[in-house]
Amino acid sequence: MFLGEYNARKGFSHSATNNLIINFKKPLERKDRSEWRHKLRNIKIAANALYNAFGNADLRSYTFVPVPPSKARANPLYDDRMMVMLGTLSKLFYQNRGYHLDVREMVKQTRNTVAAHETDTRPEPAALVALYEIQQCMVSAAQDRIVICDDVLTTGCHFRAMEIVIMAAIPNATIYGMFLARRVPETIDFQLFRF
Repeated sequence: MFLGEYNARKGFSHSATNNLIINFKKPLERKDRSEWRHKLRNIKIAANALYNAFGNADLRSYTFVPVPPSKARANPLYDDRMMVMLGTLSKLFYQNRGYHLDVREMVKQTRNTVAAHETDTRPEPAALVALYEIQQCMVSAAQDRIVICDDVLTTGCHFRAMEIVIMAAIPNATIYGMFLARRVPETIDFQLFRF
């Protein structure tokens, strides 16, 4: 499931989805700037959009697991935006339907990496699996329907790596994906080629 389409390198004004994603991903280095309020606002907008997208679905039998950020938890630039957004989404479910979502940071990243949106080099799932570590304390009471949550689906390698790690810990799990947006591949101008 995804809500919108994100166009890389097109800027805030290209679309409402671009505006949402660019502000949602705003790095922690900018926390002391006035622009930080846009990140906080867009976290709430994302949670509300997902709440509305789920309609009347009963989500009590699902566990929501965010893809870990590119920085390990001990790094001062660790960005828990997905956990904050999922927490906000869970509060909406509690306020309107009387139950919280089962949200768990079941997978952590053990080393810092360059954020995927800051490089053109995409890691292979196997390389990400080597960085990911399952949090055993989060596994025992998890539902067997797992929703892997991320902001942008680009190539699917983070999703696939998460799936591999979670399935190793919960073999009978059914895995789903929830994304704020999918990245639209850049089009090729065929006029540049001579045939």
